[in-house]
Amino acid sequence: MIITNYMKNEHRECDTLFAKTEEAIAEGAWEVADQHFLAFTNETLLHFKKEEEGLFPAFEAQTGMSQGPTQVMRYEHEQVRNLISKMAEALGKKDKDASLSLAESMMILIQQHNMKEEQMLYAMCDRTLPPELKESTLEAMKSMLL
Repeated sequence: MIITNYMKNEHRECDTLFAKTEEAIAEGAWEVADQHFLAFTNETLLHFKKEEEGLFPAFEAQTGMSQGPTQVMRYEHEQVRNLISKMAEALGKKDKDASLSLAESMMILIQQHNMKEEQMLYAMCDRTLPPELKESTLEAMKSMLL
């Protein structure tokens, strides 16, 4: 469960930052929303980098599966990146309706994405990666920066 627990904790951190962003938008506190959104964006993109450059390649090398779950996760990462871009634009315009609408879409996408990762992919990684590979992959991910 080493991979699952570490990655789940990162999901929760990102979720908390996003909830703070949404709350600030609803209150019309644009500077606060911008700060929380920037933190959410940075944490989310770093999380994606850890997966795409660390965890996914380790899993693919171990299992030989490169067209399976990791491909789906990469596609969903791109969807999140596109929503981040659109939401940044809406926040820049202080467009409350557009920002909240995009936030709702983001929340739905991220919740579904995280559930798939947590219930399927991370569990598969914990089952299939040898202990030393799990440890080295985790250490490499912990040292990654944006």
